Amino acid sequence: MAKRKIEVFVAGCSICADTLEQINKEACPSCELIVYDLNKGCATNECKDKAKKYGIKRVPAVVIDGKLADCCDTKGIDIEKLKSLGLGQDRN
Repeated sequence: MAKRKIEVFVAGCSICADTLEQINKEACPSCELIVYDLNKGCATNECKDKAKKYGIKRVPAVVIDGKLADCCDTKGIDIEKLKSLGLGQDRN
């Protein structure tokens, strides 16, 4: 039987570490857990290429069998929205 592929994208922060700990606790023998630390990078750039392919804009992020989990599917930072909230505007 093929294992379920669980890819976890982290960046070395404490929130990422907590998430990874939870996933490790819940993983079963049918799960193949692969961790990509985007902060450290990969020798072949595989981790960054995969993050781009999956559309990952924030970490921690989890991909299960090639699908970014809904809880991790965000559009990332919207600069225009931040500008509308005051980014780059003087307080005169």
